[in-house]
Amino acid sequence: MYSANQDTEPKEVLPQPSPRKYWTRRGIAEWLVETLRMEVPTLVGIDHGFSFPLRYFEVHHLPPDWPNFLDDFHHHWPTDEGNTYVDFVRDGICGKGDERMGNNRWRRITEERAKAKSVFHFDVQGQVAKSTHAGLPWLRYIRNELGGSVHFWPFDGWEIPLDRSAIVEAYPSLYKKGFAPEDRTPDQHDAYSIAAWMQQADQNGQLSKYLNPNLTPPERGIAGVEGWILGVG
Repeated sequence: MYSANQDTEPKEVLPQPSPRKYWTRRGIAEWLVETLRMEVPTLVGIDHGFSFPLRYFEVHHLPPDWPNFLDDFHHHWPTDEGNTYVDFVRDGICGKGDERMGNNRWRRITEERAKAKSVFHFDVQGQVAKSTHAGLPWLRYIRNELGGSVHFWPFDGWEIPLDRSAIVEAYPSLYKKGFAPEDRTPDQHDAYSIAAWMQQADQNGQLSKYLNPNLTPPERGIAGVEGWILGVG
């Protein structure tokens, strides 16, 4: 995790000392809830899918409603519970994942434009499927903890209120070629690149353009359910 403001380049945010060397998803979610409760409008980029392709909603007879999707997904894939891993749900050890499966040929409009892998494409290099299935319940947790004080883009609208913190889907492959990796590991550089790119877009006045991608009205309606990657035109 990296953090930046207007005047400083992104710096790594380290977890509190503990037997674990790295952040856990729970630790990051709790840190974000605590941080976003402060009255400093903050933009948070998270590197995994925030929703599923419209085809998933159609096949499973779900209303095209993101908060309802999060609740339904959590019921079947409770990957925020203790000792509950994505592969445990996939293998039928816990949860009800077999009732809410997807197809790796299904892709969201934003994934097609970004040439990104499907959120259902497991067990391949560069997959986002596992991180998405692990991370979605934590988006729900943050939303439940903070309510309307945080804007989940674009589900809460394409325009972010000026006094509101926002959480967006980020995709490091779009950004990281613009920044030298220096001595960072690949994972560190991915996180650094998200923070650095968002900072740069804010400073050069391009952020508002990226928050309003070039979509037809039907595409915009679909993207309001499927979500959108910040920076995809």
